[in-house]
Amino acid sequence: MDDTAGDLAHAADQDTLNAMQMFLEDHYTASIQRLMLQDDDDDEVSSNSLLIDLHVLAESNHELAQGVLEKPSLYLPWLALALVQAQRRLVAPGLVVRERAVVRVGNAPNTPLVVRTRVPGSLEAGRLVSFSGTVIRSGAVKMLETHRTFECGTCRGRFRVLAEIEQYGYIPKPTRCMVEGGEAPCKSTVFVPASPDQSACVDYQEIKVQEQAARLAMGTIPRAIVVVLEGDVVDRAKSGDSVTVTGTVLYRWRAPVVGERPDISLVLRASSVAVHSGEQQAGAAPGDEQADVFGAFWAEHVRSPMRARDRIVAAVCPRVYGLHRVKLAVLLVLLGGVARADAGGLRVRGEAHMLLVGDPGTAKSQFLTFAARLAPRSVLTTGVGSTSAGLTVTAVRDGAEWQLEAGALVLADRGICCIDEFGSIREADKATVLEAMEQQSISVAKAGIVCKLNARCSVLAAMNPRGRYDQAASLSVNTALSSPLLSRFDLIMVLLDTRNDQWDMRVAEYLLEGADLAAAADEWWSFERLQAYVALVKARFQPRASSASERVLTRYYQIQRQRDPASSARTTIRLLESLIRLAQAHARLMFRDTVLLCDAVTAVVLMESTMLSASLLGSIDTLHTPFADDPDQEYKETEALVLLRLGLEGLAEQA
Repeated sequence: MDDTAGDLAHAADQDTLNAMQMFLEDHYTASIQRLMLQDDDDDEVSSNSLLIDLHVLAESNHELAQGVLEKPSLYLPWLALALVQAQRRLVAPGLVVRERAVVRVGNAPNTPLVVRTRVPGSLEAGRLVSFSGTVIRSGAVKMLETHRTFECGTCRGRFRVLAEIEQYGYIPKPTRCMVEGGEAPCKSTVFVPASPDQSACVDYQEIKVQEQAARLAMGTIPRAIVVVLEGDVVDRAKSGDSVTVTGTVLYRWRAPVVGERPDISLVLRASSVAVHSGEQQAGAAPGDEQADVFGAFWAEHVRSPMRARDRIVAAVCPRVYGLHRVKLAVLLVLLGGVARADAGGLRVRGEAHMLLVGDPGTAKSQFLTFAARLAPRSVLTTGVGSTSAGLTVTAVRDGAEWQLEAGALVLADRGICCIDEFGSIREADKATVLEAMEQQSISVAKAGIVCKLNARCSVLAAMNPRGRYDQAASLSVNTALSSPLLSRFDLIMVLLDTRNDQWDMRVAEYLLEGADLAAAADEWWSFERLQAYVALVKARFQPRASSASERVLTRYYQIQRQRDPASSARTTIRLLESLIRLAQAHARLMFRDTVLLCDAVTAVVLMESTMLSASLLGSIDTLHTPFADDPDQEYKETEALVLLRLGLEGLAEQA
């Protein structure tokens, strides 16, 4: 046992240590044996720590759990000492006692004092908290000297001085001899550092975690806190990751300078870091009870599936009148398709992108705001004044080194990034969005840092046309966007505010009379229920194509390829991938795991609405598309027309 462990054993109550050791042996014997089995040269990140569940600790010994929550700086080292003692009792041939093993805690009880969505304050200093947020900055991995051994110049005894995390790892020079066991106290004031000990150093990293904007009230500015990582939890989280950090809240300050006000801040010394996947980021997924409710809804509408679908679509931006196809397209973008990856590492994205191009006053910003609210992880920004660094990654100087700070696309990883005034982005900065939209990653080569960050998000952008929209000119001319950038959008909806007396009368009556279309149409599909439905179908269904749907999509792609070469920039293989994603998203919307004929037909109809490929159904006024009185009958007519134009008239009977 080293000097530090001896000091802990002397300070700890033996009954407390025995209780901790008994708890570890009762609940984590197998984990301790796996820890002792690992080779010393093993590079696994979990090779030197044991993660315990605070729920299990609270159920087994409430007093110990209370001590860990209230005095983690004292109880966590005691738990590490109890872990060493438990290893000694379990030692056997082939098992090695790890003297430097540490205990990490996670899965904190869901109480307001422990689980936090806001940055902890000074009242939580010294306590254990669990904070969830998004990593916005990650520093370089360094080495931290945890202690230093000094030798007394008089008695030649040796003692250790621990590093003070509260002072950025500063190790103060001793002012008196702290060697124990001597006959008389040594009054020496001369101490020299002993030979350096390699075991006195651990990996060290600082990250900055920001509050999740989706959980904050409107207008609240997200705050951030520095998280200190040590040992085997370093380098687990990257910029843009959604994490839950369980650790101790500490004060931290620099060495005081005469004549200057001391700068004291709060930091979180992490005990454990959990990086969430896309499904976990959405929060608690709807359970079986919610799934049964949605299943019963579709069972009631088994004979009228399109009417049921339109009831869900009507819940998207309910205060915006009409715009059926735009609402359907926004919902499909939120649902997304199924990502595919082969053994060689080639990945085809499942996230769909959409661009809204329209005259002022066509509710473009309303759709962006609604989508940002509905998605569990979202970033809403504007192109006015945005730079490539703000959208992707920026390099920030922190002292003598550089750190990467995540931009909008990285922060929206596994979510949706809504960009208003997309056309206002400078031309040089638009190129930085290309890689993020197709490869779903951002390559960084700034300030000597070369890396790649994930940006697996859907992009929902809106912009005004360049001047008055000229229907005779191409979309690239009207939007001033390059063809490579336009080809990355799965859907491009053009909303032209043309004069339509009948439509203008409907909208005016709707606004002046204060009618609530959502309440009049359907009160069952509330915003919270729609949010739960989107989370459920994304997690549960991974649709696979049927033969009928494949024939429709393939035939439509072939027809588009044979069209006038002027639109060849759009009709690439990306067009077929977009059709597949839209059909898969529609199958999810219809609460099933198979892409049927109706899903493929709907994907074709939406693609025809982009005004880039209107060859089957002719020109479509996307802005003036009301909800049909009989959606199922309208779909049958549309399906017959699409199949006729594709030369697949008998496919409906075969399907």
